[in-house]
Amino acid sequence: MANRRMTIIGGTRGLGKWMAEHLKNDFTITITSRNAESGQKIADELDVGYSNDNIRAVKDAEIIVFSVPIENMAETIAQVAPHAPEGSLLMDVASVKTEAAEALEKYAPENAEILPCHPMFGPRIPTLERQIIVLTPIENRSDKWLAIIKEYLTEKNCEIVITTPEEHDKYMSIVQGLTHFSFISLASTIRKLNINVKRSRSFSSPVYSLMLDMVSRIVYQNPHLYYSIQKNNKETSNARKALIKEGIYLSNLIEEGDEEDFVKSIVESAEHLDEREEALIRSDRAIGMLAQKASALTKSMGKEVGLRELQSDEIHVGTVRKVTSKCVIIENGEKEEISLKLSGVDLLSKKELFEWKRDNLELEKFELSVSFSSKCDEKYLLKMFKSIEPIIDAEIVDVNGDKTSYTFRYRLFDKKDNDYVEKYVEGIGAIIL
Repeated sequence: MANRRMTIIGGTRGLGKWMAEHLKNDFTITITSRNAESGQKIADELDVGYSNDNIRAVKDAEIIVFSVPIENMAETIAQVAPHAPEGSLLMDVASVKTEAAEALEKYAPENAEILPCHPMFGPRIPTLERQIIVLTPIENRSDKWLAIIKEYLTEKNCEIVITTPEEHDKYMSIVQGLTHFSFISLASTIRKLNINVKRSRSFSSPVYSLMLDMVSRIVYQNPHLYYSIQKNNKETSNARKALIKEGIYLSNLIEEGDEEDFVKSIVESAEHLDEREEALIRSDRAIGMLAQKASALTKSMGKEVGLRELQSDEIHVGTVRKVTSKCVIIENGEKEEISLKLSGVDLLSKKELFEWKRDNLELEKFELSVSFSSKCDEKYLLKMFKSIEPIIDAEIVDVNGDKTSYTFRYRLFDKKDNDYVEKYVEGIGAIIL
């Protein structure tokens, strides 16, 4: 795929911007937008091409990707698709496929190909690897390009799902539509019941905390996108109505004291969902992550750790002072105490902490001259010296003629660690000069 020309219509934000940033090493990319000033600025930041003229931008494109809001997708395709070059591929990345697929089929030239697409991830993910990509090819409209795109995604270790636009929208009315609607309704209900969410977490079970995090994840993101998915995927109307009807039915069973039918409904639903053991394992793993994190930090009490905030990627390094079921308190180098939510941080590995300190702290520099009773092999001597735990990096800067005396230049995080280095060298029989 190297050097193929890709134009992303609407590539200055959301998934379009993500594609420009993460695919630019594999394609020669041009992005477009209505606002020339901000569009050019984003293109410069991403180091990709820019045009504020959609028609001109697709003139020489081999792949054209439409990444605009769902409600504008069909109209934008109608305006731009007829100008696609011969042999090119036209794709869209909308969450709703039927309308976009119909527009591509109607307006794309017969000598171009089309491949409606739905990447099942948002712009927060760091890589294509292990992501699900849904492709909805139209019969006789992607004879050449379907195989090329599948090969590229396979090389990126993506999971590819092939279906029709109609089946896609039916299943997405549940996977996205019903899920979003349920979580949004739950958040709205908690708000209208005037529940203090922070206080509720004090009473929470692991399941409630996990559920609340998932609800928050949904409502903290783009509300206009959620409305578009609900409005434009016609299948979601049936899903919402069915959910509301079932909720009323189950509520009435409780009000009427009908335990038998209520329990029967749950049992039948459990049988229909299937994969009970797998679901328990996956949910146990998710619930157990906080407990594992708390346990690891408790074992690190009084020791130095590195914590990465999941939302901002900011790194905090300090000594663990206190760990609860919900937060950890560390003391940094300035003797300041920092409290962080366990659910909002990742614990850095020893290697990650070392690399962060090496790249971000002001290091202490030293030189040490030593002599040995006999000739040494310089290669193995340096390897040994580098293995001394506090040493970050080292080099030999001077060697005497008979190779019994050496001067090392090295760096440490803390100058107090130099006493350990000198004692170590003396411990293996060297004399410090």
